[in-house]
This record gives sequence, structure tokens and C-alpha cells, in this order.
Amino acid sequence: MKLLAAATLSLLATTSAFAATHPVEAGPDAQERLQIALIEAAPGDTVEIGAGRFELTDGLSLDVDNVTVRGAGPNVSILDFTNQQGAGEGLMVTSDDVTLRDFAVENSRGDGIKSKEADRIVYHNLRVEWTNGPSPDNGAYGIYPVESTHVLVDGTTVIGASDAGIYVGQSQQIVVRNNIVRFNVAGIEIENSYVADVHSNIATENTGGILVFDLPNLMQMGGHSVRVFRNFVHNNNTDNFAPEGNIVAGVPAGTGIMVMANRDVEIFENILSDNASINIMAVAYTQEFDDENYDPTPRNVIISDNIQGRAGYAPDFEGGAQLATALGGSLPPIMWDGVGGRIVINEETPAITLGLTEAGQSRTEAQPQPYAMRADVTDNRLDAVTLPESMESRLR
Repeated sequence: MKLLAAATLSLLATTSAFAATHPVEAGPDAQERLQIALIEAAPGDTVEIGAGRFELTDGLSLDVDNVTVRGAGPNVSILDFTNQQGAGEGLMVTSDDVTLRDFAVENSRGDGIKSKEADRIVYHNLRVEWTNGPSPDNGAYGIYPVESTHVLVDGTTVIGASDAGIYVGQSQQIVVRNNIVRFNVAGIEIENSYVADVHSNIATENTGGILVFDLPNLMQMGGHSVRVFRNFVHNNNTDNFAPEGNIVAGVPAGTGIMVMANRDVEIFENILSDNASINIMAVAYTQEFDDENYDPTPRNVIISDNIQGRAGYAPDFEGGAQLATALGGSLPPIMWDGVGGRIVINEETPAITLGLTEAGQSRTEAQPQPYAMRADVTDNRLDAVTLPESMESRLR
């Protein structure tokens, strides 16, 4: 055992000692030179993207562990995919312990930056943007880690995604913090994932600010243990521009925070205002499905200590206008469709239940009434997500 430990330490020391930096400057043949650097990088190396605009015609990929891809800043080092020929990602990562930081991806035909089965990945100080504004022709996802354990998305800006600006799917042990998401269909989406902290973000001018979803027929289901806290969720009233058939095409414009078919979700200490449909909603999945293991209802959602501004003055969902009229012209800040169970509201905020009794029931059949359920949940709160120190150290 001592021999093995010594060999391991020796190998780590050797990797560190021979770590190299691969600088790549803007200019002719940038596509080839940058991809070669990503291929030739060894564990411990850094691919350094220089200042300037890199005009690229194809997607890039990285499949080497423990590599840092670093630019000179998200407004300085710009990977421009405006003339991309294929429909794939701007950058695809399929390796562990990767750090992506300090550069921008613009106008990719597909997703901006995607990582798959990439554990302990760090996205930091990035910008992903479609510069022509909201359009169904934009890529679906800006920052898109899936099927991973330990994910950190920190200090990024995403603008214009036709699905979700920041999307984390089928993953676990996730932190999404300090980001700005604007003019996306969904600003931030946590889908079919376990144990996530979404905090200290600004979600504004999206169709929906922050979504916590669980969907059927995926490899990982039963999303749970998500904390959404200390975010500023304001003016998410952009018309929904998702391509027809996308699940987020059904998100009403004017949605602040939406929980669908998840359990053990805590929403607290957020500032929410001027979301025309609703500030916070908890709803069941309404489409038909054939997965016997799927539960389409929200369960154990705790809403507490949020600052609630104006909401519900122009609801964009089925039956919303009639419902608002019946309630005096607008909806209260919090709404539960009535399906599922144990929706706790520990704050002095008006709320309603639509009184529906099963998933898929039309909201035109709603029987709205005021809703209040308080409970002492002090001894049953979710723990903060703790990431490996090696991930935090990469931000320095």
C-alpha cells in the first residue's frame, strides 16, 4: 500500500512538473490550430485562447482529463461560430476535471458549450450569446452539462438560448451561482437532477426565470433536493420563442420560478418582481406519458422568506386571463395547481391553489381558492451542496 501511495504521489508530481501551456492566437487557420491544441493537451495542461475574435466554421471538442481552457476575458477572447457549417455544439467536452473560463462563445448553430459525463467540471467567467436576439433559430442551450457528478457554473452570462441559458440535466451535486441569464426561453433549468444549489443569480427578460423540472423516459428520473435561493428574478416576460415541440415551449411568458414534478425543493430568500404570469408556481407534468416509474406531481415544496413584488397582472397560460378577472384583475404571487402534496408557504404572501385533482387536467376546470399551509421545517431543511476543494481552487 505504501508503495502504491508513493507511486501515485510521484505520478501526480510528474504531471504537475511537466504541465504545459498551449497558446493559440486569433487569425488565419484558427479553427485548425485551436482544435490541435485541444487534442494535443495532456492532463494538467492549459489551452490559452488569446485576445481577439476567432472566426470558426466547425465545432470544437475536448476529451482529455484535467485540462484548463482559458481566455483573456469573456469580452476579449471570442469564439465566433457565425459561419459554422454543421449544427453541433460550439465546444463539446467529454472528459473529467476540466475548467472552462474567461472566454466567449457566440452564435453557435447548436448548443454553446456542452459537457457530457464530465465529472468535476467548472464553468467560470464565460459568456455564451446569440447576438441577433431571441429567435427559434438560435441554439437550444447556452451552457449545458449533462450526466455528470459535481458541476459548478459560476459567474457566467448567457443570452438568447432558444431552450435554456444554463441547463443542468441528469446530474448530481450541482452549484449554479453568480450568473446572469437574459433573453432565453428558460434562464436556468435544473432537470432530472439530484442535489443542487441555485443561488445568487440574476434571471431577467427570459420567458421563465428559473425552472426545476422532472421528465419521464430518461435515464435519470426522480429529481429531488434542489435549493433555489437569493436570486433576483425580475421581469421575465419575453414571449416564448422555443421551437414547437420543445418541452419549454409550454412555459408561460411571465414566469418567475417554476417547479414541475420535483420533490424536496426549497425556494427561499429570493427577490421576485414584475413577472406577468406568476412569481412562483408548483405544477404537475401535464402531457401524456407511458413510464410507470414516473411521478408527474410536485411534492414537498417549501417556499419561505422571499421578497415578492408585483406579479400575475397579465397571465399567459390557459385560463389565466379568466382566472385573473375572477380574482379582481390579477393573480397572487404564488400558485399551486393543487396536484401532488405538501406545498408549504412560510411567508406573508397571497397564494392560491387551482384545486385541480390530477395531472393533465385542464386549467379551465380550475376551482381556485386561497391557499395557506405553514409548517415548522427547521429540522428538515436540505444541506448546502459541498463541492470538492479542487474545484473551488480552480477559480483562483
